[in-house]
Amino acid sequence: MTMTTLHDCRDAFSETLQQLAEEREEIVAVCNDSVGSSKLTGFKKRWPERLVNVGIAEQNLVGAGAGLANGGLVPFVCGAACFLTGRALEQIKVDVGYSHTNVKLVGISSGMAYGELGPTHHSTEDFAWVRVIPGITIIAPADPVETRAAVRWAADHDGPVFLRLSRVGVPDIFEPGHEFKAGRADMVRDGRDLTIVANGTLTSRALDAAARLAADGVEARVLNMATVSPIDEEAIVSAARESGAILTCEEHSVHGGLGSAIAEVVVQRAPVPMHILGVPPAFSPTGSANFLLDEYGMSPAGIQEAAVELASRKDSRLAVGGR
Repeated sequence: MTMTTLHDCRDAFSETLQQLAEEREEIVAVCNDSVGSSKLTGFKKRWPERLVNVGIAEQNLVGAGAGLANGGLVPFVCGAACFLTGRALEQIKVDVGYSHTNVKLVGISSGMAYGELGPTHHSTEDFAWVRVIPGITIIAPADPVETRAAVRWAADHDGPVFLRLSRVGVPDIFEPGHEFKAGRADMVRDGRDLTIVANGTLTSRALDAAARLAADGVEARVLNMATVSPIDEEAIVSAARESGAILTCEEHSVHGGLGSAIAEVVVQRAPVPMHILGVPPAFSPTGSANFLLDEYGMSPAGIQEAAVELASRKDSRLAVGGR
């Protein structure tokens, strides 16, 4: 049996950030006593004067990043996603969003990546918190190739970015040279029976689920929706009209995240049956990230099961004269 190689997207982030720093003197890093977990050890060794460690003080972390941006630098502000967004939300809103500073927020170990450390360290609310702040581009890459492209895009973009990275290993999905464009979804598999939309760690699982569905004669389209804000409305509308049902999968609460963002488009522009698959509204138990994803129905088999149920709702709707 062939084993799939899994990769940590933080490594792709670190490598790309160092390449950017070699090319551009204005690239700097800011962290909250998280040099190791943010994979900034090599950056610190090469450019100690270009890394600011504020200690465990996330509000200062974001404020310092905003100050550096106002001084003409391009700061990548790195920290555990749960603390970066939870503790410093006011600074993200005011110092970054409202002030429209050129800060690149990098939420490390997002979703349930910290696993055994429990609900205090899970970051399953960050999409919801950040996406309601105007002007912040929110990105959750699906693999190392997309991570590298997204980091370069963020460095070139004039404005705030929230880059959400997990530490959970994922397989390669995209070919080297993949072009990332904010606000554009990528169809990674075509299908006419329903559409599965995912990002981050869930895209590879969605593809596995689609392969299982195909074996049973159900053709699922898979969209990698790396950008949560701004959302690709046209891809969503096309998926709704062409496949008739949409299943969303995310390592985030079922409230306020990717599924909610897509539902806001669907209900207004192309109403079809939907199911939002994610973390239920409860504090998660302690366990590995993969255990928790499987526990909440986000294994390939769980996604397949949700898709079959959704397809039956679509068929029932058609049978009574629906769309």
